[in-house]
Amino acid sequence: MTRLFDIIPPGHAHPGAISGSLVWTVGRGSISANTTLTGVRLGSVPLVSEALTLDQILDDAALLSLEHQLHLADLVGDRPWRVNLDEQRFEFVGEPPFVCSRVHLLGSAAPGPRSWLWSWANPYGYSKPVIELAEAVREFGHRHGIGELAAPEVPFDALPFASTEPNAVAGVLLEAAKAVSGVWTAYTGDAGGGTRVAFLIEHPDFRLPPPEAVRVMRVLQQGTAELNLTDHRRAVHSYAVRRGLKSSFNAHQAEVSGPGFDVAIQFDDADRVLKMTARMGSDR
Repeated sequence: MTRLFDIIPPGHAHPGAISGSLVWTVGRGSISANTTLTGVRLGSVPLVSEALTLDQILDDAALLSLEHQLHLADLVGDRPWRVNLDEQRFEFVGEPPFVCSRVHLLGSAAPGPRSWLWSWANPYGYSKPVIELAEAVREFGHRHGIGELAAPEVPFDALPFASTEPNAVAGVLLEAAKAVSGVWTAYTGDAGGGTRVAFLIEHPDFRLPPPEAVRVMRVLQQGTAELNLTDHRRAVHSYAVRRGLKSSFNAHQAEVSGPGFDVAIQFDDADRVLKMTARMGSDR
């Protein structure tokens, strides 16, 4: 049986398909959120500013993206995955299988050419339902002058936080696509030869539960400590608004509160987090 990503175009390392026939691939992938992002649905007014850059988009939704990836890990753990793009089916293998309600192929990051290739630009011609989300991201990029979202192929070193690691590169473009589309759950898989293929996936269970103190604190602390953020203040503000948390900001401080907790945050002059103090049991 031929796997989806067995056939690689000569001289290139992005996955293709045999005569357009897209069949099963099975293996281990990656759930973790490696980078950052914006919660802006296509066609809506950006939350923080009208003029958007890719860095701003990544910051705007970094923490919400992280929470969705943590939620996905809770649901499926380290199950193997498989996909049939002809049938528009993505599932995590197990008993019972966890079958997503929809799958979107975003593109692939390949170490050979050191580039990201959007699915709509792949010469093998994936079907419209599989790539239409990526096409919507392209139109958003054209409309807002964000070349990385509109160009067919993007060199690794043209992206924020330039990396030679395909999984990290795929993470950047996945995050941007999440922000534009409002589809927040992502998965990357091994396509062979070091290439990573990137999907956005949907399922009713991917909807986040109401904010809970321990999870929100983990997102704030882990996100600001570990993610590639340009502006911590912007990332925290965007997360608070999109998660429905109360928040207030002044020159160097912020307070974020929800059911049973509040968090005091101090920022430096470069808007990086200096200190974060949580209080549990608050009625605010």
